[in-house]
Amino acid sequence: MIEALAPQVDNRILREDMLAIYENLSPHEINKLRNSTVLLTGCGGFLGYYFMHFFAHYAEELHIKRIIALENFLTGTKDWLNQLVASNPDVIKLHEFNVITDSVADIPGAENADFIIHMASIASPTFYRIYPLETVDANITGLRRLLDYYAEKKLRGFLFFSSSEIYGDPFPEFIPTPETYRGNVATIGPRACYDEAKRFGETLCYLFAQKYDMAIGIARPFNNYGPGMNINDKRLPADFAKAVVESRDLEILSDGTPTRTFCYISDAITGYLKVMLHGKFDVFNIGMDQPELSVREFAEIFNREGKEIFGYQGHIFFSKSADQEYLTDNPNRRCPDLTKARTVLGYNPSVRVEDGIRRYLNFLHLTNGQLA
Repeated sequence: MIEALAPQVDNRILREDMLAIYENLSPHEINKLRNSTVLLTGCGGFLGYYFMHFFAHYAEELHIKRIIALENFLTGTKDWLNQLVASNPDVIKLHEFNVITDSVADIPGAENADFIIHMASIASPTFYRIYPLETVDANITGLRRLLDYYAEKKLRGFLFFSSSEIYGDPFPEFIPTPETYRGNVATIGPRACYDEAKRFGETLCYLFAQKYDMAIGIARPFNNYGPGMNINDKRLPADFAKAVVESRDLEILSDGTPTRTFCYISDAITGYLKVMLHGKFDVFNIGMDQPELSVREFAEIFNREGKEIFGYQGHIFFSKSADQEYLTDNPNRRCPDLTKARTVLGYNPSVRVEDGIRRYLNFLHLTNGQLA
């Protein structure tokens, strides 16, 4: 095993999280990863940050043949990727690549990939509303091109990132929300480009799994946060972290009552790997099922932990977005039923939200707020 990350990214929080992910995989799952080539789309984003560091960190231990990293850098970050590639250039190959228009057949070594992790999408509402058609195309056209190319190539696993947003705004009797819930989703509106693209992406995965017996795992993430989430991401945890780092007040652009559960990144990545390594078609909620916190309660934790780590002296205040559609179709509650993931995958998220926020802020403190 590589004992330390590259000097530029040697961060205590990151190292501890990599170990936690590894130790929460079963020996059988670890064995499936050995001697593999992994291809990742959208590798420069939040989730890509941890996937890339995990595979790079354990490349020697797992005898990883090659890590093929694809990113178009529309919203992804390049500096840390360049540093990671420089730490192991023989194994990590980074390519600027647009999943919508470029052909994976042109990427050296792509035909030998054992695992595909398709993350290429825009997950932040602020940004997918700026790039709505690109969001649709990445999740449908880009996915279809990958599925067509790998349909008969005997992959060990194909991981598609769907979203808990496919459930829309669940009726109260469906919270916690199981995978069997069909959703209460608007087909027309500011979030539809993302929600409906993910829903149709799931249908494409189902059809290809049926026709070609592909080992496709669909993950439905529930509100991930932590290191790797750029503080300019515009999602709630990033906004709060950015306010703490910059010593500004915590602004809530609602009445603070909508509720969510929040899953720390190491727990989330563990779950996604388990979905990918399951070895057959299925769909799983991945997240944390307790506690279900209001936005205000979530902000209060950032406030408390910020004082300890940064000497933060800011306050919480409520405001209204200048964007009139900011809260349109925003779910009132979001909480997963993890029964299936716990039972079938042995998934057991364990990082308390207070601990996760503390780890996120400590990471930012160690890196001066950057993804170093």
